[in-house]
Amino acid sequence: MSILKRLFGGGGSAKTPEAKAEDYNGFRIIPEPINEGGQYRLAARIENADGSKSHHLIRADMIRDYDDAVEAASAKARQMIDQMGEGVFD
Repeated sequence: MSILKRLFGGGGSAKTPEAKAEDYNGFRIIPEPINEGGQYRLAARIENADGSKSHHLIRADMIRDYDDAVEAASAKARQMIDQMGEGVFD
């Protein structure tokens, strides 16, 4: 039965791999795609340089591939930083 659960998604808690953080224009971007039924919701955490402030970016976009979701989350976070700067924490 455990083989069937793993094949069809009914098994235990499969851990999502951790994405590599990136430094961008004085901010730190940590992609955190959220696994939802075999797809990933675009999400990331943006922190200031010293880590004292953070903003959780969660979008409605769903992407099938984990690596694509990581790249899309990073790109969206970079766009927010470019447009809002420190205002992202307001």
